[in-house]
Amino acid sequence: MTAALAPRHRLLRRPMLLAGLGLLGAFVVLAVFAPLIAPYDPIWQDSAARLVPPSAAHPFGTDNFGRDVFSRVIWGARVDLQMAVIGVVFPFLIGTAIGTVAGFFGGWIDALFMRVIDVVLAFPFLVLMLSIITILGPGLGSFYIAMALVGWVSYARLIRAQILVLKTQDFAVAAASLGFSRGRIMFRHLLPNALAGSLVFVMSDTVLVLLNGAAISYLGLGVQPPVAEWGIMVAEGQGFITQAWWITLFPGLAIVTLAFGFSLTGDALADLFGVQE
Repeated sequence: MTAALAPRHRLLRRPMLLAGLGLLGAFVVLAVFAPLIAPYDPIWQDSAARLVPPSAAHPFGTDNFGRDVFSRVIWGARVDLQMAVIGVVFPFLIGTAIGTVAGFFGGWIDALFMRVIDVVLAFPFLVLMLSIITILGPGLGSFYIAMALVGWVSYARLIRAQILVLKTQDFAVAAASLGFSRGRIMFRHLLPNALAGSLVFVMSDTVLVLLNGAAISYLGLGVQPPVAEWGIMVAEGQGFITQAWWITLFPGLAIVTLAFGFSLTGDALADLFGVQE
């Protein structure tokens, strides 16, 4: 019983992890139950209620089209969470697979993948991502493809370094001497032991992806109006910053708070797993 409760007690003794998970959980609830929580349709326009300051009827005020900012912030959680999660999942999967294969086999396979990584890293991250999105055209699909093509290199390098160390350990040598297949050794013995650092990096990388997604939408290359998305909301409100500050303030705070939740969780997991970021 004591052994079974130990992991739970370890988590309860980490307030930073609980705070981070609490923030993330709150945004997940907003995203899932947006139709029930939001008091207005996020794209409904009321010309008679343009640029209304925060009030009981509109807690976050209205924008220049008369749309309720509070409702748009809530619905925006769906899009921004989706961008943050999907924008990390594909680079993580691609980079993990490539890093595992490169680190395990070594030789010319490792050299080939390392040269590809060097080529990708030769270009500034944002410049390369913007170039890919410009070629493919605006939209979430283009953003995900660009993130997958550019973001996998960090995971590949991280996993490769772990695999290079782990494959020389006694358990890996013993698995090979017992005649286990290469695939089993890679993905059942080496990879699970190499994932801790990558899982911690996922949380910090999610912050970067979230900010990049909002920035891309701000530039008009991501989600397109009238969809409620925080980056778009900031862009739409910048022309009214002196007379209607609430249009940009609340979606900006939402971006910062969600990023803070991911950052807190990542720092706590790094401490939990003993990983140095």
